[in-house]
Amino acid sequence: MDVHEVVILGSGPAGLTAAIYTARAGLKPVVVEGLKAGGQLMDTTDVENYPGFPDGVQGPELMELFKKQAERFGATFVSGDATKVDFASSPMRVWTEDGELQSKTVIVSSGASPLELGLPGEKEYAGKGVSYCATCDGFFFRDQEIVVVGGGDTAMEEALFLTRFGSRVTIVHRRDQFRASKIMAQRAIDHEKIEILWDSVVEQVIGDGTRVQSLRVKNVKTGDTFERPCGGFFVAIGHRPNTELFRDVLDMDDQAYLVAGHGAATKMPGVFIAGDVHDHTYRQAVTAAGAGCRAAIDCERWLEAQ
Repeated sequence: MDVHEVVILGSGPAGLTAAIYTARAGLKPVVVEGLKAGGQLMDTTDVENYPGFPDGVQGPELMELFKKQAERFGATFVSGDATKVDFASSPMRVWTEDGELQSKTVIVSSGASPLELGLPGEKEYAGKGVSYCATCDGFFFRDQEIVVVGGGDTAMEEALFLTRFGSRVTIVHRRDQFRASKIMAQRAIDHEKIEILWDSVVEQVIGDGTRVQSLRVKNVKTGDTFERPCGGFFVAIGHRPNTELFRDVLDMDDQAYLVAGHGAATKMPGVFIAGDVHDHTYRQAVTAAGAGCRAAIDCERWLEAQ
């Protein structure tokens, strides 16, 4: 069986940038794309904040360009998910639905998934008014009614950021107080453009087939339901890193994000991490790409040192 120089798990901006760098270094990387090839950007229609695209670019198109660039330098791709890993063996072993890969090094860039509410209409209108990232998509809802669901710091940050664009921002929260830090909660409560619907849940996303038009909201104390006009619906209830596979293998924090040691290295020699799988602060395509570059360079240097 071939022993590869590097296997990369994940094909979002972090994984594909790592593939471009390691391929250019002559390491012939093999990328295990994951069930969601292309990562979270596949759900983002317009990307306007990625440098080099003054007119913006579609998320899926951007990831296709990343992939073509990696292929041009000799990266190869395996579709589907990694199902099991053994990083303690030498060479390391990664199993996919198609069989086993052996490698001297592994770059883990399996990303994160936004937590969804699971509402009727939510999936249907993802990217058509339903969003999971205010910094990515807020700009598209200038002078529109915006609704944010959540009660933590992330929801407060998103709502405050969205006041720059929306005509009004409504926070819907199922309890009568936020779990966000006091200072963040107070900022949202005091903001003249933010309205808060306490003790409330969104029950349905309603659209005209192409865009979100309104939401059905229910007051959990009175049982009353009503329709709220809405152009942009932001779900800010957190992200889940795709790290289940590495539970007893790599160090994680209490939210199951992977923890790096020096640079992109982990405690396992030859295993490196990049992107949203360990970044719960920035979560941008451009920071993920930068992290993929860092992991690739660390990986290349580690191989040289061996």
